[in-house]
Amino acid sequence: MARRKDQDARRAQLAEATERAVLARGLEGLRLRDIAEEADLTPAAVLYYGGLDRLVVETFQQAMERFCGEREAAAERAPDARERMRACIEAGVATGPGDRLPRLLFEFWPRSLRDPAVAAMDSTLFERQVSIYYGALLLGREQGLFTLREPARTIAACLVAMEDGFQTEILAGRRTRTEVIAALHSYVHAMTGCDLGAA
Repeated sequence: MARRKDQDARRAQLAEATERAVLARGLEGLRLRDIAEEADLTPAAVLYYGGLDRLVVETFQQAMERFCGEREAAAERAPDARERMRACIEAGVATGPGDRLPRLLFEFWPRSLRDPAVAAMDSTLFERQVSIYYGALLLGREQGLFTLREPARTIAACLVAMEDGFQTEILAGRRTRTEVIAALHSYVHAMTGCDLGAA
């Protein structure tokens, strides 16, 4: 049992080291040695726990779970559809260029073009976010707060796509979180007739 706990602790240490290495160096060109240095281990010790590809995929999976889990929890706490939509937007938009979790997820995106395992996870990430918006839109229609001008699924997918585009602008320092949230609120208003800025 003690050995299992030690292995779990080492895996957690390597996951954190991989995350730091990706954020510091980028995913392209990342070496096993980079992770080993971040974890204060030898490359051979890192290799024992699965090697570079496995650590990278596990790190993406964990980052995706954290991002989606936090967002789903924020949305579910709001019983009113307007509050739920605001919460969903606020939980999904990066705070600024230094926001680690969105930055980490965007570091992995180019790999999804070549790696089927990462592409499948990226698709899951997209669909989980769409489902949060979809639920908020249906709730708003049920509560009589939203008049949907397009199918709920289309609006939800467009919101996620807009977010993704704007997210890179925030992470590059070209737009602020406030500007992006205002743009998403404006789109929701256009598609539902509901002003999320109203009390």
